Amino acid sequence: MGLTAYAALWFLPAVIPIAIFVAWNDMRVMKIPNLASGVLLLSYAILGIFALPFDLYLWHWTHFVVVLAVGILFWMSGVIGGGDVKFMAAASPMLSVADLRDIMLIYASCLIAALITHRVVKHSPLRKIAPNWISWEKSKFPKGLALSGTLLCYLLVVAIFR
Repeated sequence: MGLTAYAALWFLPAVIPIAIFVAWNDMRVMKIPNLASGVLLLSYAILGIFALPFDLYLWHWTHFVVVLAVGILFWMSGVIGGGDVKFMAAASPMLSVADLRDIMLIYASCLIAALITHRVVKHSPLRKIAPNWISWEKSKFPKGLALSGTLLCYLLVVAIFR
């Protein structure tokens, strides 16, 4: 069935500031702090009890374990950063496996939009707003921008259209 609008509305107040902070910090210093991922996971631990039926709440904890395990393999192969893995794992309990196809579409859209926006701003006068951001100098792209955007967009889409 997928995540309900009721559940998404429970998660959104906690996710919005965390997602904004993660995107901003990843662009600024190319790091997603452990504290941000920890607070996101803690928000699921607390809000999930109210947002989901208890059996589903417990089942969604398996998302964390699976995403963390697979993410560590990607991190070990150099495909993705450790902060990105921890953030994805912390966000995963708030997602529904039934919505995986939609989540992948949202992620692909957010990744393309974030990459284009980041590169356009990097080579424009807008860069003067934040001239010392490390992401301007590195050839790597701050995936926290796309990952936090994906979580936020997914919850907003679910909250609005379900």
